[in-house]
Amino acid sequence: MMLARVADSLYWVGRYVERAEHFSRLSEVMLNATLDRSDAAFQAAKIARAAVGDASLALASNPVDLARAMTLDRENGGSVVISLARARENARQVRDQITSESWERLNLLYLRATGARAESAFNADPQGFLSEIVTDLHLFKGAADATMSHGEGWRFMVAGVHLERALLIARLLKASFIDGYGASVDEPISLVAVLRMACALEPYLRVYTADLNARFILEFLMFDEDFPRSIRYCTAHIEQSLGHLSRGRDAGRSDPLRLAGRLNARLAYADIEEIEGPGAGALLAAVEAECKAIHEAMYDTFVAYPLEMRLPA
Repeated sequence: MMLARVADSLYWVGRYVERAEHFSRLSEVMLNATLDRSDAAFQAAKIARAAVGDASLALASNPVDLARAMTLDRENGGSVVISLARARENARQVRDQITSESWERLNLLYLRATGARAESAFNADPQGFLSEIVTDLHLFKGAADATMSHGEGWRFMVAGVHLERALLIARLLKASFIDGYGASVDEPISLVAVLRMACALEPYLRVYTADLNARFILEFLMFDEDFPRSIRYCTAHIEQSLGHLSRGRDAGRSDPLRLAGRLNARLAYADIEEIEGPGAGALLAAVEAECKAIHEAMYDTFVAYPLEMRLPA
């Protein structure tokens, strides 16, 4: 049985790594869109600002300042460098649980993103700087998948990745398409920007060809079973990971596997018509609420459980 502090650290490595990648991509796509200086570019920047979810970061006066704050700000918890620092610190605490290939990739990325020349590198080529971060995070995930034993530790990290991803994609979709949360996307360039923010442009085009439609984008990013960044894919893998982790354990005060199964079933059996009108907003709000409930249940079950639950009688 894995120690609670080890499980907690690996889970947060997964969450912080996914958060850093998502914020890097939001910033990169936003900066690329603003080169057009059009209404669609303004809409893309508005989407990114609303999807950040951090009021202090969203106060930046223009897209370049917002991207710099999302990437390099060391005072706000949502920035890329803060997420990388926290991922690296959690990985350092469980260094014996991850492979040298995974640790070296994460450590080198952290040193480059927080080094003395990071700000000048960002100012010289912000899109290149962000693209390198995204690429290195893909390399870290690939190294972890290919070199770590797929036991408990790996499953805690994977559960963290998919839980964070489901939350971030739900927030992006609310910011993009749900009235009252941010922009209401209708321009083709803005729709492309949303797909790029979700790393979904090419997979979407393979399914829907060149038909850029808000309803189809919602359907794809919420319900597609095969795309790794759809909410449905994430919830299925959260349930799968928790199914392995919960074997032989007493759920105690909460049951994360039951909550994950309920959320996955909600998405698996949802009617496509639910994403029309106000239905998508309600469903996305439910996804966020249930993901947070799964997080709390995981903490109660695997980290903060009463001692008597684990000691032999």
